Amino acid sequence: MASPETGFLDLEVIESVNLALHPLQEFTDALSGESYASVSYVKPVLHLLKTSVLAEKEGDTDLTKDIKEKILDYMNTKYDDPATPELLDVASFMDPRFKSSYISVEKIQDIKTRVMSAVKDTSQEEGEHSQAKSVDPPINKRAKPSLGSLLKSNPGPTSTTSDMQVEQVVEAEVNSYLLSPTSDSEADPLAWWKLHHFTYPKLSKLAWRYLCIPATSSPSERLFSTSGNVVTCQRACLKPTKVNMLV
Repeated sequence: MASPETGFLDLEVIESVNLALHPLQEFTDALSGESYASVSYVKPVLHLLKTSVLAEKEGDTDLTKDIKEKILDYMNTKYDDPATPELLDVASFMDPRFKSSYISVEKIQDIKTRVMSAVKDTSQEEGEHSQAKSVDPPINKRAKPSLGSLLKSNPGPTSTTSDMQVEQVVEAEVNSYLLSPTSDSEADPLAWWKLHHFTYPKLSKLAWRYLCIPATSSPSERLFSTSGNVVTCQRACLKPTKVNMLV
């Protein structure tokens, strides 16, 4: 039978662990819950964890401080790959709720350059895609050429957009976006970009690429679990369309 002193020590350990881990529960539930959470949330959450939630507080025991330190060390190791912070920075930048709020001052210009380069690459990809899809209609050899076909075969002067002009347009969109008021923290960033699509036509396409990335793997894991509950040994003859509808 355990002595009262041993029970007191066990209780002290539990309380120390609870002080360190309990504040993380709300963030875990929010990021992994049923409601969609974009990857743009990760950068602000990491900043809040490092500066507030996992910071040493008055009344923390040595065990609590040690647990918090171990968690912070693990997080730093988890995000030490240079590609990961870059992704999080751009995603946070493209979120109208955060923009450059959680990006260090010395990195803002670098992120703007990356965003402008990505927007130009996206525009070029769409231009090549649209050219590949456009197919000229078959020409009837017996029919007489129309005035429209003659003009098409001998096009007049066309206005070309230089790379410099495209860069200026993209830079103007980025600067205007940064000067616009930040969105409410509870607002849906995708809904914001849908509303401002015509104001920032080039920037919005890049935003959709980044903001569609989920913050955690929980949604996909939950979907696989649902599929496993639907397609069982007793329901192995379900057609794919029926499975998609049920899931």
